[in-house]
Amino acid sequence: MQIYFSPEFLKEDAQVLNIVDDKDNAVGYMAFLMEKEKMYVYGQLQEEGVLEDFKDLVKPYLKGLTKLKPDLEVYSYLSTGGQKVEIDTESE
Repeated sequence: MQIYFSPEFLKEDAQVLNIVDDKDNAVGYMAFLMEKEKMYVYGQLQEEGVLEDFKDLVKPYLKGLTKLKPDLEVYSYLSTGGQKVEIDTESE
């Protein structure tokens, strides 16, 4: 199953993105809040079966946001199927 971001709310310092499947069914969400030099990222995905797709979707998005402000500290909590997801944005 392919998953995609579907913007729900976008402002300069905050975003809420629905995560939808290829049939446009909502399967999760992501929220980004920025305040000065800190960014808070929260996300929940319902199904564990698309964990790698979730990581592949989120990682480049986070990297893109942090390029806007290189000194940005990122605090995140992402989960799928109730289990915490670790995404390494420092490597590569």
